[in-house]
Amino acid sequence: MLFRLLTSPNLLLRHLRLYLGLFLYGASIALMVRANLGASPWDVFGQGLARSTGLSFGIATVLISIGVLLLWIPIRQRPGWGTIANTVLVGLSADVVLRVLAAPDHLVLQGLMFTAGLVLLAVATALYIGAGMGPGPRDGLMTGLVRITGWPVWTVRGSIELTVVVVGFLLGGVVGLGTVIFALAIGPLVQQALQALHVPLRGGSGGKA
Repeated sequence: MLFRLLTSPNLLLRHLRLYLGLFLYGASIALMVRANLGASPWDVFGQGLARSTGLSFGIATVLISIGVLLLWIPIRQRPGWGTIANTVLVGLSADVVLRVLAAPDHLVLQGLMFTAGLVLLAVATALYIGAGMGPGPRDGLMTGLVRITGWPVWTVRGSIELTVVVVGFLLGGVVGLGTVIFALAIGPLVQQALQALHVPLRGGSGGKA
């Protein structure tokens, strides 16, 4: 049954993969944010926006996703249903988990919470990508800019993430060892999760839905 859920082309099962992946993605972000060791670049931006405006982290994340989608217009990217669902559900699910998740009071517990979030994010990314219902807002921005500029993926992605982490830090987001670990580990972890969950690899990349 689990194998069928993960591999079936059935539209209903693809929707289940999508929504499960998006909820777990938001939960994984909440784990890493609560660990307070440094978040991913986009989540540093979300933290900074939340702290500077008084919004919840999840609502700040949704607003950032909407802003990123608006940037799709001049580069002529087209969203799929998964793109729209991602824009709304990741931030909302992060808020739900943040409300019930206490911050750890010991460095070891912080490390365990961050690690759990990082691994869960890789699994959630594989589920979301496996649904095949459109790229996330940030991935779509990256691929669109690669297409119109002709620059390598690493240059475009690196430039975007450096910009958002600097802006997020200036707004009050937490940059730390976790930010560095995320940057180094998330690619290999997503690769492993894609293989473990039987998601065909066709040169795509993970990332925030």
